[in-house]
Amino acid sequence: MNNMNSLIEVAQLGRLVGLKGELKLHLHCDFPEQFKKGKTFLTPKNETLEVFSYNASRGLISFVGYQSREVAAKLVNTLLLTTQENSLKECHLEEGEYFWFDLIGARVIDDGVCLGIVHEIERIAANDYLLIDTDEKLIKTGLVRSFYIPYIERYIVSFDKEKKEIITQDGLGILENS
Repeated sequence: MNNMNSLIEVAQLGRLVGLKGELKLHLHCDFPEQFKKGKTFLTPKNETLEVFSYNASRGLISFVGYQSREVAAKLVNTLLLTTQENSLKECHLEEGEYFWFDLIGARVIDDGVCLGIVHEIERIAANDYLLIDTDEKLIKTGLVRSFYIPYIERYIVSFDKEKKEIITQDGLGILENS
């Protein structure tokens, strides 16, 4: 698990809880089932952490070698990372669902016009928003350099994973009004 280019952020460790090194787990993913005893994660400092215990109902996690409050305190605010490969193997997607890393870099097409490329995805409240870097041709016409499209049925018609292409409806209208 050391290909730093394919690492994705899945959680952040919060405050200490109790005396046994448990930390509050703040999920940054839709797959809490991956946090199980024995699973390993990387940190941005390229350290490997192995899950000792995870309590999903309380949102608490502890790691091998960090089972005391004093030692676990070093992990507060640490990001947990995993590889795209591990996510593909361990996280089950339903039909029509995709990982964020599948969508990032995809071309966004509306009525045959390339609006731009998905730069990032942000979760705001209960919805995901695609942050689009506007196509240079459209920027030259006076449109903004980037804009958001909500990832909801109203705007997203389809995604072709092989072509890395998202088809939208009314996406150009969002761009023009941004």
